[in-house]
Amino acid sequence: MTGLRVRTLSDKAFAIGLALKGLDGVAEVVGGLWLLLIGPVRLQAWIGALVAPELNQDPTDFIATHVLHWAAQFDQGSVLFAAAYLLSHGAAKLVVIVEILRGRLWAYPGLIWLTAAFAAYQIYHMAVAGPSFGFVALTLFDLLIIALTVVEYRRLRHAAGKSRAAG
Repeated sequence: MTGLRVRTLSDKAFAIGLALKGLDGVAEVVGGLWLLLIGPVRLQAWIGALVAPELNQDPTDFIATHVLHWAAQFDQGSVLFAAAYLLSHGAAKLVVIVEILRGRLWAYPGLIWLTAAFAAYQIYHMAVAGPSFGFVALTLFDLLIIALTVVEYRRLRHAAGKSRAAG
């Protein structure tokens, strides 16, 4: 953890954001692998079994009927797309986070560009499909991570310039 310091409020926020992004990356990789392993038929059956007790109590339950409808739309292509999206997003995120923790300065712009690309996709998705709480929250979190990473990257570049000038 050569380049990561935790002294100021900004540093602490960056470290917490990085940890959350890392956990999210692990969850995305696990989720992508899980989707590949179970496939659409098992996914639909699992979700059907999950919402069945609620639908037995109230066949018009808003959330249960919408979740069931959502699951019914999954076919092999959409499951493969979701798995590829999760795996690529999670793996790329984990690579840049590990490299930031190893003190690699190039990883900061990598995290900025990677997060910006996915935030742009999320904004596009919301423009086409309509916003949802999850997408709005994720996009706002990504924009915060970008801002914190920019601050941290500038601090490190400034410190590196000072040490070169002194040496």
